[in-house]
Amino acid sequence: MLPRVAPRVRGTYAHLPCATRMTSSLHFPSQQTRPFNNSALNDEETRVISVPTMGESISEGILATFHKQIGDFVEQDEEIASIETDKIDIPVNASESGKVTKLLLSEGDTVTVGQAVVEMSLGKPEALHTELEPASESTDEANQHQIFSRPQPEPEPETKTQTMAKPEECTPAPAAPQKEEVTPEKREEPVPVTKRIRTETREKMTRLRLRIAERLKDSQNTAAFLTTFNEVDMSKVIEFRSRNKDDVLKKYHAKLGYMGLVARASALALKEIPIINASIENNDTIVFRDYIDLSIAVSTPKGLVTPVLRDMEDMGVVEIEKGIAELGKKARDNKLSLRDLLGGSFTISNSGIWGSLFGTPIINGPQTAVLGIYGIQQRPVAVNGQVEIRPMMYTALTYDHRLVDGREAVTFLTLVKKYLEDPASMLIE
Repeated sequence: MLPRVAPRVRGTYAHLPCATRMTSSLHFPSQQTRPFNNSALNDEETRVISVPTMGESISEGILATFHKQIGDFVEQDEEIASIETDKIDIPVNASESGKVTKLLLSEGDTVTVGQAVVEMSLGKPEALHTELEPASESTDEANQHQIFSRPQPEPEPETKTQTMAKPEECTPAPAAPQKEEVTPEKREEPVPVTKRIRTETREKMTRLRLRIAERLKDSQNTAAFLTTFNEVDMSKVIEFRSRNKDDVLKKYHAKLGYMGLVARASALALKEIPIINASIENNDTIVFRDYIDLSIAVSTPKGLVTPVLRDMEDMGVVEIEKGIAELGKKARDNKLSLRDLLGGSFTISNSGIWGSLFGTPIINGPQTAVLGIYGIQQRPVAVNGQVEIRPMMYTALTYDHRLVDGREAVTFLTLVKKYLEDPASMLIE
């Protein structure tokens, strides 16, 4: 209800006899409310989302990123946050649909299994709606409003003042002779040489990078490292791949590369030299295996990971290629599970894809050996007493000399060379 107009009326309509009476009898309707309902949740039940189980060998991690903020709606099983561990990133998913109401931790906090991460209200969002009512005034109300509107004052006439100049003031004075101005020549000032500002930035190592550094240093401090080398003529492998890659792609929907052939050659060599596939336990026990779990070194933006291709001792080349491709994609998409990384009895590291020609790989403990393969390069070699240009590839086997003797290491690398230089023999085995 608007306040009543004061009994004393001033202005243009003060002389009207009804003005005073009208001010006391006017009635203005109360303002109509317009209900507005924003997106809301049906239920107010709350739920706390906690850190999930991260695996037997992982007890804690670091809260890396919140993917949802307060007020965001999440669907069931949608990722709310991610936890960085020394092996993989663990997602924190919503157990039910709802809206995030509280963030109970901060990014960068160390978390343990079962620790509360976020609080959320359960339910589904309602459709956003507004109920608009037409707000109109009657003609009488408009007229009444017009009666009591303050009239605009009429503009006052402008006062123009003209000053007549006296005759003597109108006579122009004689112009003084102008002096020629001498413009000094502009000198180009030397451009100051700006000194380059050197800066440094510092950032904390990720938990994965810290774990990689810790494991590699432990391996270096524990094993008795020794590396042996060989070189392989890749002519027949290249020919084999060129002849079969189209058929393999069409029939098996897999790309035939060099990694599958190297892995197959390694599996056959490991069967003949099983000590390379063994490991030391408690510094006094040798663990022999009748299976081969191949660790494939994969470089990701967050660091080097080694997903495991399990039970590959009897796999064919195409099956190995498909398994390696799947693990590589999961690693690059950050979708590796904990099981994908556990175990492993032998590792292959392909530095040739980055252009490396030669190197000494480091053992992925507690394994006993790692095979490094490198770039293929056209080089002159002696073939039957003649110099020929052949596509050559260096191979390197780093092994733990506590368990593996030089004879066994060299024999293993020679077997890999034999199978790669005659790929048809791998298909017969």
